[in-house]
Amino acid sequence: MNPLCCIAPVSLDSAVEHHHQPPRILAAAAPTSPPPAAAAQATLDAAQAAVAGVLHKWVNYGKGWRLRWFVLEGGVLSYYKLRVRGGGESASSPAAARVIGEGGALRRAREEAAAAGKQWKPFGEIHLKVSTIRASKSDDKRLYIFSGTKTLHLRCETEDDRNAWIEALQAAKDRFPRTLTSNDFSPMSDVLLSTEKLRVRLLQEGLNETVVKECESIMMNELLEGHNQMKSQQQQYSILIDRLRQLETEKVELERTVVHETKEREAHGYANGRYSDFYSVLSGGSASESDPDTASQVADVETDEDEVMYFDTRDFLSAESLRSASCRRRELLTNGCNGLEHIDPAVNVVKPTQYPFVKRRDKLPEPKEKENPIGLWSIIKENIGKDLSGVCLPVYFNEPLSSLQKCFEDLEYSYLVDHALQWGKQGDSLMRTLHVAAFAVSGYASTEGRQCKPFNPLLGETYEADYPDKGLRFFSEKVSHHPMVVACHCEGRGWKFWGDSNLKGKFWGRSIQLDPIGVLTLQFDDGETFQWSKVTTSIYNIIIGKIYCDHYGAMRIKGSGDYSCKLKFKEQSIIDRNPHQVHGFVQDNRTGQKVAMLIGKWDEAMYYVLGDPSAKPKGYDPMSEAVLLWERDKSLNQTRYNLSPFAISLNELTPHLAKKLPPTDSRLRPDQRHLENGEYEMANAEKLRLEQLQRQARRLQEKGWQPRWFTKDDDDSYRYVGGYWEAREKGNWDGIPDIFGQRSPSPGWS
Repeated sequence: MNPLCCIAPVSLDSAVEHHHQPPRILAAAAPTSPPPAAAAQATLDAAQAAVAGVLHKWVNYGKGWRLRWFVLEGGVLSYYKLRVRGGGESASSPAAARVIGEGGALRRAREEAAAAGKQWKPFGEIHLKVSTIRASKSDDKRLYIFSGTKTLHLRCETEDDRNAWIEALQAAKDRFPRTLTSNDFSPMSDVLLSTEKLRVRLLQEGLNETVVKECESIMMNELLEGHNQMKSQQQQYSILIDRLRQLETEKVELERTVVHETKEREAHGYANGRYSDFYSVLSGGSASESDPDTASQVADVETDEDEVMYFDTRDFLSAESLRSASCRRRELLTNGCNGLEHIDPAVNVVKPTQYPFVKRRDKLPEPKEKENPIGLWSIIKENIGKDLSGVCLPVYFNEPLSSLQKCFEDLEYSYLVDHALQWGKQGDSLMRTLHVAAFAVSGYASTEGRQCKPFNPLLGETYEADYPDKGLRFFSEKVSHHPMVVACHCEGRGWKFWGDSNLKGKFWGRSIQLDPIGVLTLQFDDGETFQWSKVTTSIYNIIIGKIYCDHYGAMRIKGSGDYSCKLKFKEQSIIDRNPHQVHGFVQDNRTGQKVAMLIGKWDEAMYYVLGDPSAKPKGYDPMSEAVLLWERDKSLNQTRYNLSPFAISLNELTPHLAKKLPPTDSRLRPDQRHLENGEYEMANAEKLRLEQLQRQARRLQEKGWQPRWFTKDDDDSYRYVGGYWEAREKGNWDGIPDIFGQRSPSPGWS
């Protein structure tokens, strides 16, 4: 009997005492076999569902369309490579399969199959249960199958062949159920077990009644033990089935969501095989569904509900368009507002805030040692799929900044917030929202060309930045080690900015994906608040090729006043000649109407166009009316680690500043300081020592360690409790531990 079968309770009668009533055990029999008619019907159904034939499959732009032998059986579409010459191996197909198509390709496949002595292994498989089958709208011979993770682009010889394939694929998809049900298991019938024959046989051997009863007792005990084991297995099996049903339900919902959302992404025109890949957000149903036949890969899942349409990038965001937009900005500066209701922030209507000049360093110290990098692949292959924050990398892969300092680097263009404050004071909430959106985008500008990762702070590590030349006082602290959470708080003149970030990173072999978790908040003194979260960042070609990073995803800036903003960072594709594009719109919170459009690139500039983009005529070029909102500092030079002048100043440590800093400040971290000075051996040694100390941080956190300057709110976000700048003024750092321990001799000032 199958040990996983269900069994009924054991019934122990008084057989030991009354031999005329033999003991009985009720057990479940094996599942009954289906009747011959049902088995024959099942075989017939399987034969009818099997389909085979030759189709053209899109491989990539280098190889183009290639012939493949396809077999559809059991709800799975498998495809095999075809040999052009010679015998060799051949693709397999069911004996009763229905063959679709005719012609030279099919004849060659049949000849190969006849000459083959063994079967091919399938080169790929698609499970139709979770797939979507769609016909091309631009070519009556093409179809594609979307599985939720990739798209299979296929081309038939004739339109009739395509229709036959679509019909067969859809029928196979509908034939197989997706969920487990109780009807999948046949009912069990009880059978009767008895010791009567054993009793008779023992009495024939001349054994007395006592021995016979003892033998029966032994047998019953063994059967009872077996029953208990089977009952335990039955319970485990029931738990397993329940869990499988739960997982199947979750899987179905997830797959449906992925398929639905990615279909929306395709319907909104993701990859058209052309170089016109930039979006402008429109509200109506004017966006036409794109045909992905010429695309080489499928986009990531898009959850936005708004439809989009393409603009031709040969004209859109071209160098000429950018120059014309900059000229319009200069005209506004020269001639005033020119009758526009809203004008650029540099116009005299909004006077820039004057801040004192502070001289800061403009370069890093010259390295004292020659860098001796090691192979990255030897490290990565041992850590594929792991959390990036838990992977110990040599110091050669770091830049001389910590994640705490990187938080402050996002405020490099804080003048945009100052302008937003002034626009709000003049009652122009729309221009305030536009500048806040530009500020949210500008934080990514410094990431271009940066190929090294920042140092992971120690638990309790802090960083302060007192920049009177920007009107800022910034403070950040690592408030949690597992998960790794960094909290920050910044005070400007008339506004405050705070947030926390839990950055989850993973190696994926050839790339690193960084998913930020947390909310950033910007609050003006008049009470208006804006909140947003960062988008996903990926770093590519970490093994072979030129390393580059890309930011992609949706960013929603929720305003508490009249307007909110939605931005879309477009993911860069291999054939994209215009990467780093950002588009979006500002929406009225009361009416839902779109009142302005935002376009640009996160590493160059952002522009705005007033008015509802959906009301623009077909073929409208937004750059014809675009006005420059923010532009990246173009005076940057190629420097070590590709740091901007602002980033170079973040780790500057003067003797005067060192006397005021707490012992937890990132500027005092020895491995980071050694790396900045080009002392790589000492930096590696200090990094290893600090990582060994950091392993105690989790135990400290589990024992109730709490951050010194931040506290957790009810919504699990961290807020600044105050007191840091007052303690700094007094030089009172009592109770602040020296988290960097016994450091090596001071590396000197820079």
